[in-house]
Amino acid sequence: MPVAHAPPIDGRTATDAADLLQLMWLASPALPVGGFSYSEVLESAIERCDMRDAAAVGAWLRDQLHLVQARGDMALVAQAVAAWRVPDHTRVNALNDWVLHTRESSELRLQTEQMGRSLMDWLRHQHADDAERVASTRVCASPSYPVAFALAASGTGASSAACLHSFAFGWAENMVQAAVKAVPLGQSAGQRILAELVQEIPQAVADALAIDDDSRQAFAPMFAILSAQHETQYSRLFRS
Repeated sequence: MPVAHAPPIDGRTATDAADLLQLMWLASPALPVGGFSYSEVLESAIERCDMRDAAAVGAWLRDQLHLVQARGDMALVAQAVAAWRVPDHTRVNALNDWVLHTRESSELRLQTEQMGRSLMDWLRHQHADDAERVASTRVCASPSYPVAFALAASGTGASSAACLHSFAFGWAENMVQAAVKAVPLGQSAGQRILAELVQEIPQAVADALAIDDDSRQAFAPMFAILSAQHETQYSRLFRS
């Protein structure tokens, strides 16, 4: 007897739902890639820039979303998703090299390498019976997290915009949880910051999708300085 499939809901098919669920999974803080152990400079900024309340943290994270994430990693994720889908491994490696070369402190480079390696390991376990998929996880000798995320997202039929929304939300949720611990803030304050970031993400995604190789950048001097200072911060909770 043929299996009965549920009818589309609001014009969406079961395939659309599966793609959405996969992107939600990739954005989940429960994904075993170690994202919870990093604050991406936030902890250093809290100490050295005297960010002691939700308003200051929210402003910092909004700036980081638009000035660092959208112009750099998010733009690269969109380009890497397209390269993985071709596939164009030369292009993938060039994009991966760009990520590694633009990490301006040792801890930021270690973060992207550790999270990238962990995500590739997770993908190998998830797709152990797919030889082509497993081979893809070994294309880069030292995979960065944005390139590894792009490989995971490229296995869905989701649009580049949807992939970036997932990537950006995962980043935002992790940063908010870091702020809750490091300031510290209450959970309600953290959720208000996350709500503000959610409102900003669509514009950041649109900006990232409009960026090409010549306009993609990682120019954030204060971000780099704070990261270098974090490496010797006397008391800290996070690895970056």
